[in-house]
Amino acid sequence: MANATDHLWMHFTRMASYSAGEVPTIVRGEGAYVWDAQGRRYLDGLAGLFVVNAGHGRTELAEAAAKQAGELAYFPLWSYAHPKAVELAEKISSLTPGDLNRVFFTTGGSEAVEAAWKLARAYFKRTGQPNKYKVISRYIAYHGTSMGALSITGLPGIKSDFEPLVPGAIKVPNTNFYRAPEHGDSPEAFGRWAADEIGRAIEREGPDTVAAVFLEPVQNSGGCFPPPPGYFERVREICDAYDVLLVSDEVICSWGRLGEYFGAVRYGYQPDIITTAKGITSGYAPLGAMIASDRLMEPFLTETGMFAHGVTFGGHPVSCAVALANLEVFAREDLVGHVRANEDAFRSTLEKLYDLPIVGDVRGDGYFYGIELVKDKTTRETFDEAESERLLRGFLSTALFQAGLYCRADDRGDPVVQLAPPLIAEQQHFDEIEQILRTVLTEAWARL
Repeated sequence: MANATDHLWMHFTRMASYSAGEVPTIVRGEGAYVWDAQGRRYLDGLAGLFVVNAGHGRTELAEAAAKQAGELAYFPLWSYAHPKAVELAEKISSLTPGDLNRVFFTTGGSEAVEAAWKLARAYFKRTGQPNKYKVISRYIAYHGTSMGALSITGLPGIKSDFEPLVPGAIKVPNTNFYRAPEHGDSPEAFGRWAADEIGRAIEREGPDTVAAVFLEPVQNSGGCFPPPPGYFERVREICDAYDVLLVSDEVICSWGRLGEYFGAVRYGYQPDIITTAKGITSGYAPLGAMIASDRLMEPFLTETGMFAHGVTFGGHPVSCAVALANLEVFAREDLVGHVRANEDAFRSTLEKLYDLPIVGDVRGDGYFYGIELVKDKTTRETFDEAESERLLRGFLSTALFQAGLYCRADDRGDPVVQLAPPLIAEQQHFDEIEQILRTVLTEAWARL
């Protein structure tokens, strides 16, 4: 649309990129595809933004929203409840691991992460350890854009404009085995080393000052870093030893993305808090949640106790109704089981791209993959900043979209192409993704 740049300020967008061109405008979606204003079809290889897990065009979710809006469009959860929030909280607690039974609703992922840090601080103040306020997270990890969540985020490029940030956010190495600085010949040894770096950071800061560790089951930024064997088991041991809360940031990794309702279940660890959003409604309405253990709520159950935090639209009735309808779709069609049944086929289809000289690594789990691009497969030499600019933003992003694939080509870390299709995707979609990537990446290599 010609007037899109006149008034619409797009998120994480170089607005100058459209000074002489038209902004791509998506007008419709159905299944695993979306269409633009000119009627062109694209395979949605990123589920919107790791969001549309049940696929586009689910009329039953729209109908659930309309029905709830007609009954009760809005009421806050500030000292009151409404039926859909109660029902959804109960449903979520039936799916979470262990005693994660307390659901605090937000409107999105950044708010959920913000709430988790605030809860960690408040919990330790109320249990006689007021100096425990710091958090540990990983290099290059993305945890959100509000000031607390941005502080936890490990991406310098999106933080510098907003500094100084919230103090007390400490960074440790991530689990990118392809670029392992230690133990590159053994995933198990590398995982132990990476987990122990968290323990060493706690020791450096002082265990009496560290409140929580924030980790994604599969780290998104940098291109989908799965945990090495034994990693989370060791992290859990470390957190227990130092009385530090383990927060599983599952804004992306929950609701079937990794073949389980929660990534913590996939990798067999017990968090103290889960943060979630995105796929909880498959994007048909905004909703997020911080899910805490019963233990963490205990200090707030006294006569005058209160977690002094909240957001106006957290647990919105319409969003909760959509989430419940979304989970009905998940159960009826066994979308989580569908991912488990097809993830090996997705991986093997993407791994066909290893015959291209530009493809260095294919990594991920479930329906969540990153393909790292390199200049030299033997030495794993990466692209410098200018080359990445030409490759990713100068060519790949536009070329992939024009070829009919919506995905992410990014260099938050090393240059990668990221893929996270709707959970309904099947072999025909995997093949289409592979064929488009093969054509465009072959041309990209020829341009270098």
